[in-house]
Amino acid sequence: MRRRASLVLIGLAAFLAAFGLLMHWYVYPRVAAIPDNQYQVEVLTADDATLIDYSTMTSRPHQKVTIVQTLKGDAAAAQRYRKQTGRDVVVWDSLSYILDTHKKMLSAIPETYVFDARTQVPVHCCGESVDGDRVSRSGIEFKFPFGTQCRDYQYYDPQTRSSAPIHCRGRTTYDGVPALLFEETVPWTRVPFPKHVAVAGITPAQINAMGMQRWYTTVRRFWIDPVTGAPLQGTEQHDEEMRFAAAAGQPAKPPVTIFKGYVHIRPDFLASTDALVKKERTLVLALSAYVPWGMGAAALLVLALALWLEARDRLRRAPAVEAVEGVVVSAAGVGPPGGDGG
Repeated sequence: MRRRASLVLIGLAAFLAAFGLLMHWYVYPRVAAIPDNQYQVEVLTADDATLIDYSTMTSRPHQKVTIVQTLKGDAAAAQRYRKQTGRDVVVWDSLSYILDTHKKMLSAIPETYVFDARTQVPVHCCGESVDGDRVSRSGIEFKFPFGTQCRDYQYYDPQTRSSAPIHCRGRTTYDGVPALLFEETVPWTRVPFPKHVAVAGITPAQINAMGMQRWYTTVRRFWIDPVTGAPLQGTEQHDEEMRFAAAAGQPAKPPVTIFKGYVHIRPDFLASTDALVKKERTLVLALSAYVPWGMGAAALLVLALALWLEARDRLRRAPAVEAVEGVVVSAAGVGPPGGDGG
């Protein structure tokens, strides 16, 4: 009976080990994916910024700037692409708009960002664009991959419409969560004017025709949760100028600051973002580590119990076998000495 129990336990140990491996290598890669209908609002702020006054074309310091960024998943577009190719993608329609101290909108830039739901690798379909212009991204944006490593990644900048390496500066913690710090410096680059700007009746083409140019540089940093690839905090030291082409025989006008400030996630939105990341982190770890490792540990305990039962059973059977063998030996030695007694 005990031998049967040990065999059952060995079978259970094998099942638990196989279940843990299956969870880590099969279930987790298929379940860990961005939903195609996600909706998220992020609000960033620069509390002591310099901002342009378009009415006078001068810069005004000590302004409060708010940047609102919305991400809305286009589930219908993602499902159409999945039916055509069998590939799970996420189609994010994003809108970033800047508000001045008086909550007046200064500019707005829409984006359509398409990427693989599991790897975050860009996918070129479904109206991929920035500010209405077709683009072909070659780097990640908004979010890093699940299981982010401390290495360089190509990061897409929607202002310059190009990708460049974003460097891992090392391991740290943010709000008690282990994090990776990434940093990228975008050098001064001429970038297009947003198609929606707070200059009534003037289009970007007219602004360009007047010899005005928009130049931009930034130093961006992200504190990334390596488990989910989601940002715990993001900041930018943003600097943007209006430059003027020199007219014939005349010196160029000095540049005017369009927007200069330290941009970071507003504290109230940062708290909700961190809470969401911590929740998602726990779910991902449960699938990728807690359950597989737990099943492995349980398999070892059950296997140890099976071996203990088997060993105890053998120890109990050993004296009985020796006793039987002694009786047999004794019985073989009974009878008178000699041959047939004759």
